[in-house]
Amino acid sequence: MPNPSKPDFATLGGIVLAIGGLTGGLLLEGGRLQDVAQVTSALIVFGGTIGAVMISTPLSVLIRAARQLGTVFFSITESAPERIDEIVGLANRARRAGILSLESQTVSIEDPFFRKALELAVDGVEPAKIRDMMEFEIGLFEQDAGAEAKVFEAAGGYAPTIGIIGAVLGLIQVMKNLANVDEVGRGIAVAFVATVYGVASANLFFLPAAGKLKARTHELVRMRELTLEGILGIAAGLNHRLIRIKLEAFLEKGPLPKKTPGTRAATVEPAAAEA
Repeated sequence: MPNPSKPDFATLGGIVLAIGGLTGGLLLEGGRLQDVAQVTSALIVFGGTIGAVMISTPLSVLIRAARQLGTVFFSITESAPERIDEIVGLANRARRAGILSLESQTVSIEDPFFRKALELAVDGVEPAKIRDMMEFEIGLFEQDAGAEAKVFEAAGGYAPTIGIIGAVLGLIQVMKNLANVDEVGRGIAVAFVATVYGVASANLFFLPAAGKLKARTHELVRMRELTLEGILGIAAGLNHRLIRIKLEAFLEKGPLPKKTPGTRAATVEPAAAEA
């Protein structure tokens, strides 16, 4: 069962630390927060960045990426040990009462991937076909999640450039007041605030957010791989103890093996052979 959504303290703590470090350094250098509080610069940078992203990204992908923004701040990943216990319990019941006895259990499973794989197994679909269908679904999920992360990567690429454009626009206004030395100095300081906004937003939010979404995708793919191997074990009639031993290998925190098209099934072929 999915865990309740909870704050991601790494993200929240990182934002607080980053902003605190920047503002603290500014104050220690004798600056003031008002020096970087420029509504015009923020409008140029964020308006220009969002506009550029909208031009370069299909609307459907843009909407999906906006909906995924919450996962940057809140963790909704599932517990692998709990998933293993659930699968082992199903395997034990299937060995004792037959796999058809699991049909009533599918209704209570909230995870669509888990429910679909179990339904296929209960319906008597061959393990090899279950693997093909569910791995195809995992591949599509990875593609969609990668496209969503690239939206934030694109924003991280555009923001510094838009910040430079904002600085140039500010310098144009400065050139109009060259006769007034005081105004020139203040105007130059204001002009470069746009550059600060662009570089800071890219490196403190947009690019880290893309990295966080990729990490979330990695966790979900690992969970789905775990679930699929467990269901295949149930379909093959494996002993529930053997299934637990196999699935506990997923608890070792290491990177998923890199796969190229057509190799996903090859990396887990032994399970199909057991069927």
